[in-house]
Amino acid sequence: MNLFVSLRYLVALDDHRHFGRAALACHVTQPALSNAIRALEEHFGSAIVKRGRTFAGFTTEGDRILASARSMLHEHELLEQDLKSQADSPVGHLVIGAVPTAMPIVARFGAMLQDRHPGIRPTLRSMSSIELETGLESLALDMGLGYTERIDENRSALRLIPQYTEHYYLLSRAPGPAAGGAMTIGPPISWREAAELPLCLLSAEMHNRTLMDRAFLSACQRVVEPVIETNSSLTLALSVRAGRVASVMPGALVGAMQGYGDLVARPLQAPQVGVPIAFMVHDGNRPSRTLEAALAFAADPLWAEQLTLHAGSLGIALGVDQG
Repeated sequence: MNLFVSLRYLVALDDHRHFGRAALACHVTQPALSNAIRALEEHFGSAIVKRGRTFAGFTTEGDRILASARSMLHEHELLEQDLKSQADSPVGHLVIGAVPTAMPIVARFGAMLQDRHPGIRPTLRSMSSIELETGLESLALDMGLGYTERIDENRSALRLIPQYTEHYYLLSRAPGPAAGGAMTIGPPISWREAAELPLCLLSAEMHNRTLMDRAFLSACQRVVEPVIETNSSLTLALSVRAGRVASVMPGALVGAMQGYGDLVARPLQAPQVGVPIAFMVHDGNRPSRTLEAALAFAADPLWAEQLTLHAGSLGIALGVDQG
């Protein structure tokens, strides 16, 4: 039994929560992955996986072995990066998670980081806030981009690197294509007015939905029921383009849709809502060479310019129609 390979299979099973998908991610057959897990159980003399007709989680002993597996693989990756990297040329993987509404920003960050350091191989994952925080604490992620209001820095092992403030827009179909085929920003609209429209919103497990519900409740003292719910930010925009619904989207997502002339975005007000977004890293672990490079780029003025253009308030990046 190759212990490191078997531990990687175990971690993949935790990441995907499904034997078949974990096997695909590891480029092996499902029987090969299952046999490796059984070999681990024989090696440690303990059941690791709760078995049923489908994957049912890990035993208490399995959770302990899994935590050790992640720690061992993390240290192994740190050693490999130290050996392969040179002073200004980090080499290795970097796994970044982000909440769905921040994916356009983390995609831009990953691409620009890889362009600056070709030896870095970023993996970008969209996930809920709970998944992001759990992934950072379990070492499944190197860094994350998410909502700071969920983190108590006095009690959490996560360190925050502030990035931008998320502002919100009502996205709807335009009466006709905008000049030049680009999206425009229309006049402001209140949350109360938006609540009267058929809406497509992110689903309840997403923290963004909690923010939306809070704003609507403040504006009109009632819970707003969307006609469509999704856990995909792309589906929000596609639903607006294909049907009669509108959606509430942050500036980062609106900026990614600016090439669609059949859409109009209107700033939401009354109340004014601004939510801080930050990179997060586990503060108790020695950073890898790739993470050090990523943190340095996150503090670079060049990256700050990108945030000004593509996140938060978009009046600079898009034409504003006050008609």
